[in-house]
Amino acid sequence: MSQETVYAIASGKGGVGKTTTTVNLGTALAQAGERVAVVDVDLGMANLAGFVSLSPDATTLHDVLTEDASLEDATYRLADNIVAVPSGTGLDDYAKASPEGLRDVVAELRETYDFVFLDVGAGISHETVLPLGLADGVLVVSTPEPAAVQDSRKTIELTDRAGGEVEGLIVTRTHADSDVSYEEIAAQLGVPLIGAVPDDPAARESVYAGTPLVVYEPDGPAASAYRRIAADLAGIDLEERAKRRRGETTDTSAGGDADAPVSDSRDEADDSDGDGDGGEAAHDEVSSAITEAESDS
Repeated sequence: MSQETVYAIASGKGGVGKTTTTVNLGTALAQAGERVAVVDVDLGMANLAGFVSLSPDATTLHDVLTEDASLEDATYRLADNIVAVPSGTGLDDYAKASPEGLRDVVAELRETYDFVFLDVGAGISHETVLPLGLADGVLVVSTPEPAAVQDSRKTIELTDRAGGEVEGLIVTRTHADSDVSYEEIAAQLGVPLIGAVPDDPAARESVYAGTPLVVYEPDGPAASAYRRIAADLAGIDLEERAKRRRGETTDTSAGGDADAPVSDSRDEADDSDGDGDGGEAAHDEVSSAITEAESDS
């Protein structure tokens, strides 16, 4: 699988594990030494902060989009190699924020981090469609349920209209004894199957604990699946990376320093393959995409 820099994690339906996928893919890569930023671009219904026990101060992505704060002010260190940019939860902040500013946010992050994961809101609106065109690749998350799969089809169509590219499908809450073929679901949607994540009670427990699953229950079936997907996305051997890093003192949980904004200097990131050209297409076509999608539904 070709390596990209910026991934949008999207779904047409809420509650399918989109934010869980965002957090765990990012954490798995950070544990391997990659520099990662996770961004809550769900401007209306933000929830990423709760998944990683992050209690940000007044500065969030909303403040960046209203030009009341810098991106650095809204960036919080979660653990070694990983930071988060949370969105605000206030309706007044949401009303003032302009999604168009996401283009500059993504451009700045891709220059600093090896991987950027955009946690995209569900549904059809300007702020949910725009990131689909800004990312280098879109990962569509769905459960095997027919309604979720049907909504995934809409997300794929919107991505195409926004000028983005779907990297593939991640199916969550799978069961080994199911007669459902996850490869067939992906084939019906016309996209590759990136991976299947088994249903795992520890996933829900990790959310309540505010700790990424790959930290909370690292040897569990779902955590193992997320690490495999992360390794495929990055084209690296995560186990080998872990062996090389063994012996270092690291804090891979999302606790401790979570509330501290990132203000320390960072090394320049490696040159990436992505140039963000999809954002221009999103700017030109996103409005018509939303109109057409709403008329089709």
